[in-house]
Amino acid sequence: MLSMLLAALDQTIIATALPTIGHELGDLEHLPWVVTVYLLTATAVTPLYGKFSDSHGRRITMLIGIVVFIIGSVACALAPTMFALILARGVQGLGGGGLIALAQTIVADLVPPKERGKYQVYFASVFMTASLLGPVLGGFFAEHLHWSVIFWINLPLGLVALVIAYHGLKKLPRFDRPHRLDLLGALLLVLATVSLLLGLSWGGLRYPWGSWPVLGLFAASVVLWGLFSVRMRLALEPLIPPGVLHNPVVRMGTLAACFGMGTYIGLTIYLPVYFENVRGLSASLSGLALIPLMAGTVVGATVSGRAMAKVKHYKHLPIAGLLVAMIATAVMAAIGARMPLVAVELVLALISVGLGTLLPVSTVAIQNAVAPHELGTATGTANFFRSLGGAFIVAIFGAIVLTGAGLSGGGSFESLAASAAQSGVNLSDVFSRVFIAAAIGFAIAFLFLLAMEERPLRGSAVKAAEAAVAD
Repeated sequence: MLSMLLAALDQTIIATALPTIGHELGDLEHLPWVVTVYLLTATAVTPLYGKFSDSHGRRITMLIGIVVFIIGSVACALAPTMFALILARGVQGLGGGGLIALAQTIVADLVPPKERGKYQVYFASVFMTASLLGPVLGGFFAEHLHWSVIFWINLPLGLVALVIAYHGLKKLPRFDRPHRLDLLGALLLVLATVSLLLGLSWGGLRYPWGSWPVLGLFAASVVLWGLFSVRMRLALEPLIPPGVLHNPVVRMGTLAACFGMGTYIGLTIYLPVYFENVRGLSASLSGLALIPLMAGTVVGATVSGRAMAKVKHYKHLPIAGLLVAMIATAVMAAIGARMPLVAVELVLALISVGLGTLLPVSTVAIQNAVAPHELGTATGTANFFRSLGGAFIVAIFGAIVLTGAGLSGGGSFESLAASAAQSGVNLSDVFSRVFIAAAIGFAIAFLFLLAMEERPLRGSAVKAAEAAVAD
């Protein structure tokens, strides 16, 4: 949990400190890269950590991830220029990209699938803590201390996590087998992912969607994904074994989590914009208004995770939860502009609780369907596609907002209200389209969850894996 907190907190604590960082380093133009480069490197290396841990063990892989993350954090704190900070954030992402997936995989090594849903609740609480504390701490450190403290705080936390991992994971069961790491496949995956995420990050903001830089990045990504697919079929030991993705439970569970979590991430990014530009809240009040969306996931995950150990048909609860999330999002699209703020907060809580029920079920079902030596690969792959789905849906929401408000390539959210007023656009109508897109995202996740096979949860990880192999 502490290792996971390092990665989760670092994604939220920096947001409120960015303006201060830009002014002190004298470079506001390249400020978005401080966030973008971390997303790029962390997402790209997630499957690598999973495969490496399957080959060489979770403990050494976790230690490597923590050490790289600490080195990157120190480099960030000492960065004298914006370029140095961007490079250091890239290093930090190389370490942080594996910590979340590894924490989930280690619990899968220790806890039987039938009981594993309960532990997903702890992970949900980590993300809620990071979501609530991160922006507050980032703003406080930047205003009252120094922006570098948001990186220095990772040093004591990281060292404690390192000591705990070094000593506490010595007795961790070993399911790894000797493998060769597919370096060519890893390179193709990283390049394909970086190209796609750069196109999604730049499209509509830095360049118009139809511009050559954005189209070129998308074309390069398509080619690289094609080469990676060929590599998976031809390599003796591919980075992501075809059997993992061909497993119907893994495939459907990953896609359900991809669209469900991707839509949720998109809402967490754009609801503050909605609160400030449509509801007229200040930046601090918009952060408080976001709490129901953040906190509800823990409630949903707690109920769903505990139910998995007691009921046979564990899919029923998240199916109902996603249905509630769909209806609640559709309500926001239809009458959200006319609802009082208290009612909006209640609807957001329903969305969050409904989505939260999906989190433990998708993760545990995926882990229950693979062999022990493939746990890291399957968990890393699922987390990779979750992050990719988040980037994709955030880009879709951004295109809806920017285009609807009359902004083209090179626009920014700071000029959103002014551009909408100049164009005679009602921002309430623009965000209604965002909520429609969110309802569609939850609907797609709902359909994939319906299609996911509901295999019985075994009483031990080994028995579950043996059954998965036999199937």
